[in-house]
Amino acid sequence: MRVAFVGKGGSGKTTLSALFARYTAAHGGPVVAIDADINQHLAMVLGLGEHELPRTLGGHLPEIKDYLRGDNPRVADTASMVKTTPPGRGSRLLRLDGDDPIHEGFAVTTAEGVRLMVTGPFTESDLGVSCYHSKVGAVELYLNHLVDGAGEYAVIDMTAGADSFASGLFTRFDLTVLVAEPTRQGVGVYRQYRDYAADFGVSIAVVGNKVHGPGDVDFLRDHVGDDLFVCFEHSAAVRAMEQGRPFTLADLEPANRDGLARLLDRVDAQPKDWEKFGRQTVEFHLRNAEAWANRATGADLKAQIDPEFVYGPTPLAVTG
Repeated sequence: MRVAFVGKGGSGKTTLSALFARYTAAHGGPVVAIDADINQHLAMVLGLGEHELPRTLGGHLPEIKDYLRGDNPRVADTASMVKTTPPGRGSRLLRLDGDDPIHEGFAVTTAEGVRLMVTGPFTESDLGVSCYHSKVGAVELYLNHLVDGAGEYAVIDMTAGADSFASGLFTRFDLTVLVAEPTRQGVGVYRQYRDYAADFGVSIAVVGNKVHGPGDVDFLRDHVGDDLFVCFEHSAAVRAMEQGRPFTLADLEPANRDGLARLLDRVDAQPKDWEKFGRQTVEFHLRNAEAWANRATGADLKAQIDPEFVYGPTPLAVTG
């Protein structure tokens, strides 16, 4: 299952995505956590130091594209492979517990068993000439070529606000967890995300965060309604962790540990819809091809779509 954590900057989405990844790894797995936020802090909340970070996805796109392209005859070369390029017969597909060059070369495993991948920050050569979508495109390609099943989890910490709507990335998840503080700004991002996603069948669960009492819960329920799934209390343990003190999941308040358990149950109950995933993969590839990618590559990228390719676990035997 693919779970995205989104929300207003400062809402706590990075912290909650890390806590969820840690909790999920302790109760099953495999778990891959991907830091796709322009502020790269997920590793820190997962307990890793700066010297322990993996190679960045965004900094090695040609290498990643070359591997995923495989022997797919519809993708002529790496230069014509864009962030929305769909898999086809001959493409190399990924499993969350795989020992493929992508997971082996671009992930590190924490002491708790979470595999971390990162898009990477801006480099000096990016400043003033690139947008962050050039980095996040690696995540879209990864998810397009990922075959995941029950009891397997990809947890993605997304950029703040509604930035993921700049591509088809917002449709690549089975469940989108929107982290909202009990403030007008927090619920404002929720409304924006809800309205943008309404026509695409995006499943959203709202998680209230930094809640101080019943009044905060009432505020969120009044503004979010039935989309409010669970609330997390303001956490002294999390604040101590963010200040650099030692932390384990056992340090979390009982109500917050219960919130993580409920969220995992919610993810496990989410239906997997491979047909919709494949249909939207094609839809957004065509949108991007017409808007910019055909012009950028000098090719008609509609030809990259393989009408005989079946999304899901079925093609693994012939394309893995």
